[in-house]
This record gives sequence, C-alpha cells and structure tokens, in this order.
Amino acid sequence: MSGFRTAASFLTRVPLHPSGDVDMTRATPWFPVVGAAIGAFGGGVFVVASELLPRGVAAALALVATALVTGAFHHDGLADMADAFGGGWDREQRLEILKDPRHGTYGVVALVLSVAVQLAALGSLGAAWGFAALVGAHTIGRTAVLVALLTGHPARPGLGSDHSAGLRRGAVVTGAVAGVVIAAIVLGWWCGLAVLASAVTTVGVLVLARRKIGGYTGDVLGAIEQVSEGAVLVVVAGVSRAGHLPWWS
Repeated sequence: MSGFRTAASFLTRVPLHPSGDVDMTRATPWFPVVGAAIGAFGGGVFVVASELLPRGVAAALALVATALVTGAFHHDGLADMADAFGGGWDREQRLEILKDPRHGTYGVVALVLSVAVQLAALGSLGAAWGFAALVGAHTIGRTAVLVALLTGHPARPGLGSDHSAGLRRGAVVTGAVAGVVIAAIVLGWWCGLAVLASAVTTVGVLVLARRKIGGYTGDVLGAIEQVSEGAVLVVVAGVSRAGHLPWWS
C-alpha cells in the first residue's frame, strides 16, 4: 500500500507522509483509486449539503471541498497550459510560460469557464447522481492521466517525464482498468459514455500539446484531468435530464 500512500500524498493535502524514498513509478498506477476517494469525499459533501441547501449551493460547496483537499493541484495545470498555449508565440516561449507560477488572462478565463461548467452540471443533479458523478469524474479524470502517460510522450524533462520514466506498462494498464471498474460501479452502463467523453477530451488536449510544445508536461496532465472531469459531469447531467436514475438508487 506504499504506492497508494505516495499517490494520495502527491495528489492531495492529506498529510500521509510516506516513509522512505518517494517512488512515483509505484504510486502513479494508484491515481484512479485516489481520485475515487477524492470524489467520494466531495460526493459526501454534496449529499449532506443538498439535504439542507439548494442544489447549486451544495454543488459549489462540493467543488470547494475537492479543491481544498487537492490543493487545486490540477486546476493550476489547466491555468498554466491556457496561459502558455494562448499567449506563447513559439515552443520555447510556451515552455517558459509553463514554468511561471503566475496566472494571466488566458489561465484565469480557462479556470472560470471550467469551474462554471462543473458547477452548472453538478448543480443540476440530485443527491444520488451527484455522488456518482463526482466519484466517476474524479476517477476517470485520473485514469485519463494514466492513458496520456501510456500514449503520449513528454515535451521536456520535468514532472511529466518523472511520471513516465520507469513506469511498468502492465501496472499502469491495471491502474487504468481499476479506474474504469470503479467508475462503472457508480455510473453503471453510462460509464461507457463518460469514458468516451473523457477519451475525446484527452486526445484533444494531447494533440494540442503535441502541436504547441511537442508533447505533454505536468501542467498538461493536470489540464487533461480537469477537462475530463468536466466532460464526465456534463455526460451525467445529460443522463439525469433524460430521466435515468443510478442503477443502485
């Protein structure tokens, strides 16, 4: 379980502090499982809050809760990528902007629009679908990161390449399959649509990153998680509007 502790320590602000050397090659396949735990935490907040407050407020509180527990880790990647790809004129300038911790107009707009989509989608859901959607979105979002690591290649040495260096393909595939299984448990057959939406957004971000900087970075991986998360929430919102209920409700 040391891989899980390392992954949870890396992806959240939970002070697990794994002992010994940090081995990200063992931790990375655990990303979807950690994502499921984050989604369950946010889903619990949504369920409790929706009993006392309007759905929109409950959705906002759930998103605040997940942002706090993760330290807005992936949000930062989305903002950095938007700034670099929107404001950089060539590959080297874009890579330089990715190193800048400050956020510009492109990054702020990307964050606002991303959160707005997530808030609107989640706020349209009842308690059961809201819980399932958050677990599914956070799980599939981290699964998308594993898929990106398997199918893409890093643009430069750094956080993204540190993840991919030494990864055992079998372990990463197992982690991705586990992520899909967890999502299928909470979303049922609709998991297929959610995974498809995530796949489309993941491919889109990877293709864009390949054109702009020659591959992925840690920020690009964070952006992939965020857009995948939003795509899953939108899919579940559509399923709910069509009158379908979670299979377990």
